[in-house]
Amino acid sequence: MAKFTADKIIVIFTVVSAALLQLIDTSIVNVSLTQMMGNLGASFEEIGWVITGYAVSNVIMITLSGWMSARFGRKYYFAASIVLFTIASILCGLSSNVWELVFFRVIQGIGGGGLLSTAQAILIETFPKEELGLANAIYGVGVIVGPAIGPTLGGYITDNMSWQWIFFINIPFGILATILTMLYVKEPKVKAIAPKMDWLALGLLIVAIGSLQVVLEKGQSEDWFETRYITYLTVIATFTGLFFVGRELIKKEPIVNLRLFNNRSFATGTLFNFVLGFGLYGTTLVIPIFCQSLLGFTAMQTGLVLLPGSLATALMMPIVGSLLKRKLVHPAAYAGLGLLLFFFFSYSMGLLNTQVGEHDFFWPLIIRGFAMGLIFIPLTTISLADLEGTEIPQGTALSNMVRQLGGSIGIALITTYISTDTAKHYAYLVENITATSPETQQRVNMLSHGFMGKGFDMHTATAQAYGLISRGIEGQATFLTYKDLFVYLGLFFLVLIPLLIMFRSKKKPSEHTEEIEWAME
Repeated sequence: MAKFTADKIIVIFTVVSAALLQLIDTSIVNVSLTQMMGNLGASFEEIGWVITGYAVSNVIMITLSGWMSARFGRKYYFAASIVLFTIASILCGLSSNVWELVFFRVIQGIGGGGLLSTAQAILIETFPKEELGLANAIYGVGVIVGPAIGPTLGGYITDNMSWQWIFFINIPFGILATILTMLYVKEPKVKAIAPKMDWLALGLLIVAIGSLQVVLEKGQSEDWFETRYITYLTVIATFTGLFFVGRELIKKEPIVNLRLFNNRSFATGTLFNFVLGFGLYGTTLVIPIFCQSLLGFTAMQTGLVLLPGSLATALMMPIVGSLLKRKLVHPAAYAGLGLLLFFFFSYSMGLLNTQVGEHDFFWPLIIRGFAMGLIFIPLTTISLADLEGTEIPQGTALSNMVRQLGGSIGIALITTYISTDTAKHYAYLVENITATSPETQQRVNMLSHGFMGKGFDMHTATAQAYGLISRGIEGQATFLTYKDLFVYLGLFFLVLIPLLIMFRSKKKPSEHTEEIEWAME
């Protein structure tokens, strides 16, 4: 059993709450964009940079957090990141125009990027090696639950206060986390020595990830490669990314240790982390839109729909962590069960119809919650089990960066699919509704008389009737698209199960060692 001393509990609370601040802020803003647009006089395209700016700086800093920890000390870098995040939150709330808000969101992303990976590294150092699964379970609660409760919290704050409070709410938590970090978080036993900053590599990293994130965030709204700057940024991201990888591999002391991918268990686990980001952030995006756009749920109703699944994940995390410590089966077996459950979740969502209510989501989302817990902990544990000392912060940074990119790519692909597939379903449905059809004429006449009864003239009433029918068809087309999407996501996760054989191990766990030996030799 893990020994939870008072100091250890405080460290756990500190790092998980700081990580939650970052994760919640990634999604909490989404539901307040409309109010921000009206208050700041911004267009839809301009307000979108509030999301994009944060995402770009956040992913860049997640990647660099291993080097930053080594350069400034993990404790002080973590505390400085909290302070920067908190100050930027204040400035975001005080912004008087949209570009001020975008600028301070970029600063907030720089602070937030230092929280996620550093928090995980601190937890891994806090727990002994044989309790690595439990450490990742505690960290995983924040990673999985944070994005789920963000929209709910944002909706509540926006409905009852104002959008500024989605930033101001960070202030007391940021102050408390900073104080507790300085008092209770300790530097790692093995002091990492940061290599000299490679400014060229840093520039390549910023340009590559920045360009890629903008492409992924803006691609769908800009019609992808039909827009010139999206094409240019794609080419820039490709070439600068390749140059960055090549430079880091030939440098004796790189700022991002890509040689960790020579460790097969880390490389395989990180690949599956990419997939986890795809499923986690993809479904976290789809479900609220599905509930609010098609079913008419409010932000609070949607949050309450998501809450039981988040609690199921929080419940499953420590259970899986405890099971991993007992070494009853290979960790990949738990991940396989999680992937299977995710398939059942997606399949059951694909069976829903337009008459569903909030209660119809309960069991599918409970299953999803269990699935995420079963997938996240084993894969993260396998990925990091072989890392030692100074490799830990670099490994956690790379792992989290890959998961974030997986989420960004997943969201980009999903939004594109929704747009194209909805158009296909709409075209198919319209083929079956013609102006000469008796059923169509009967429906138009009924609706026209209804509008005329409300005072519209014959011409306007007929136009309103056709418009209502068109919107109804569009709603049905969108609903069919979501049903297809859930089925395809489920099949995608189902196909991944045989790939877990990549985690097979040639050695058996020893009864006389406390090292985790599940990863492949």
